[in-house]
Formats: sequence, C-alpha cells, structure tokens
Amino acid sequence: MAQTVASGASLEGPRPSYRYKVVLLGSMSVGKSSLVYRYVRNDFRELLPTVGCSFFTQTLDLDEATVRFEIWDTAGQEKYQSVCHLYYRDAHAALLVYDITKKETLGRAKMWLEELEKRFLPNEIVIVLVGNKTDLAAEREVTTEEGKEFAQTKGLLFMETSAKSNHQVNDVFMAIVQELLRREKENASKPSPHERATVDLRASGARTRCC
Repeated sequence: MAQTVASGASLEGPRPSYRYKVVLLGSMSVGKSSLVYRYVRNDFRELLPTVGCSFFTQTLDLDEATVRFEIWDTAGQEKYQSVCHLYYRDAHAALLVYDITKKETLGRAKMWLEELEKRFLPNEIVIVLVGNKTDLAAEREVTTEEGKEFAQTKGLLFMETSAKSNHQVNDVFMAIVQELLRREKENASKPSPHERATVDLRASGARTRCC
C-alpha cells in the first residue's frame, strides 16, 4: 500500500514508518492551497491560483507509526485538467474540495470523483469530500446534509472545514491517516498470496511412496 521506510521499521525502533502521497482536487478558488498552507504551516493566506501543482510535506510522529505526507496541490483551472492525472497517479489519498458557498463547485468535485474511479480500483485510495469555507456559512449554497449524503452514497469520508478559521483542517488529515493505517493493519493480517499452503498428508489419509 504505502511506501514503507526501512522495510516497515524506523531507525528509532520497531515503530513502522510510512510515506503517503495525498492529492487535492477541486475547482479554482475553493481554497485547496489555503487548506494545505493552514495544515502545514498553521497560517492562513489568500493565495494566488496554483499554476500546475504545488508540493508540500508534513511528518506526523504518532504512537503507532511515523507518517510522512507528500501533498500535491493541483491547479483548479480547466486548462490544467488534462495533466492533473500525472499528479494524482499512485496517490494513496485524495481530498475532493468544494466551496460551500458555490454549488457548482460540488458538481466539479463529483466530476473529479469520476476521474478517480476510472484510474483506481475500489478501496485502492482513500477519498475525502471536503466542504470548505464554513466561515462563510451565511452565504452557504450547499447544505451539510447534501455533502454528507453524497459522500455516504459513494463510500467517501466527509468533513466541512475552514482554512481561515482553522476549523477541522487537522481533523481532515488525521481522518486520512487513521483510515490509511487501518488499511495497513488489515492488509498485514491477510495471508500472503506467496505463502504456500501446507498439507498434512497423515491427516488426509494420503499415502506416500518412495521413488
């Protein structure tokens, strides 16, 4: 699943270390860059539109593992859509971000979901639907129930955020970490396809003979 550092063990001891690629997708001006900037630097800025893609990293030292996020913030302009698949290729998680004050941006997020569904198998990537700009609740065009209902029908995680007020920004990324680590544990508990099944010939009543 993730690219595991040092074969599943960190240099500090038995605690595993994982590196995950996370991509943000959504329309221009929904606040993708502001979300990442708030999460990585705990600051808010009205940022200019992203050109192509911006790259950030964040390392989390958790009790159960060390996690390094490699975050790809993609441009929302339509002229970059044809190359965006280059940025979200091999991603472990994706944030589909929309602006709660602009209903059309939710529709755009749904289109990005369709693109991801074409390129990833079910359960191959963690996807979170994120309704941003809750600080502008008075101008809301998309209800919380509408976003939540769509996420549930598609099996997505869902959360509303505000990069400006720092509402649930860390929570979004922690939800991603928890789901990714849950899947790591689930995969680790499954028998390896390379393991050979052993057969007790005596128990089955089979006879053996020499040469």
